[in-house]
Amino acid sequence: MNLSHQERIQLHEFNNLTKSLSFNMYDVCYTKTREEREEREAYIEYIDEQYNAERLTGILTHVSDIIGAHVLNVSKQDYVPQGASVTILVSEGPIVEVPTEHFDESPGPLPASAAMHLDKSHITVHTYPEYHPHEGISTFRADIDVSTCGEISPLKALNYLIHSFDTDIMTMDYRVRGFTRDINGRKLFIDHDIQSIQNYIPEAIKEEYDMIDVNVYPQNIFHTKCKLKEFDLNNYLFGYTVDRLGEGEANEITSKLKKEMDEIFYGKNMDKRE
Repeated sequence: MNLSHQERIQLHEFNNLTKSLSFNMYDVCYTKTREEREEREAYIEYIDEQYNAERLTGILTHVSDIIGAHVLNVSKQDYVPQGASVTILVSEGPIVEVPTEHFDESPGPLPASAAMHLDKSHITVHTYPEYHPHEGISTFRADIDVSTCGEISPLKALNYLIHSFDTDIMTMDYRVRGFTRDINGRKLFIDHDIQSIQNYIPEAIKEEYDMIDVNVYPQNIFHTKCKLKEFDLNNYLFGYTVDRLGEGEANEITSKLKKEMDEIFYGKNMDKRE
């Protein structure tokens, strides 16, 4: 069924659809030097400072503004030895008119004023600094979930989330769950048209990444993953630059980093590169 926009659908009661966006990003770095442990610990400390609970709270607060949510409660925690988590509960306010741009399959705005409020919704983030025990690879991962009920889609926050992190790899999942009813009692399992999460990502960003879509349209499940096309080894060395490396060592590190990113992107372990 080709659904109309929500403002053209008369519902029996409140829109009970649950729309969930999971945004998962990875930042990969090489920290192995003569002082391997010190470099690795310095990288973890840097990541913990860059993405501490206070800064993550600011990011999620901007997300709540973009999707039009009123913040009810914030819970945040920095962990020892590393990592952070933030959870924000948001509430519904009066909805006078549903803005049509929320139904456009296009990138959402960067931080802007709230347009509407949502009910029974939450936004969460968890971070996971991690390192390989032998290969000198360190990885920072952040998982953000935006779950909403009602008319608006959390996909409108995706553009801002992408701009909030330095990402080598991104995976995004969007799902619409449950159902609502029109005034005749007919179930509606989705209230907006969507072909791909990619349509909510700006063209300039898409040009920088290799992208794969896996969509299950009958079940309203949408999945997109992205990996940076360009590789500059200097961007992956923590605390030093390529000019400190010999050609053979630079090639070996490049091979390790690309293997790590390919394994994350394709979701499987791979044989060591030649």
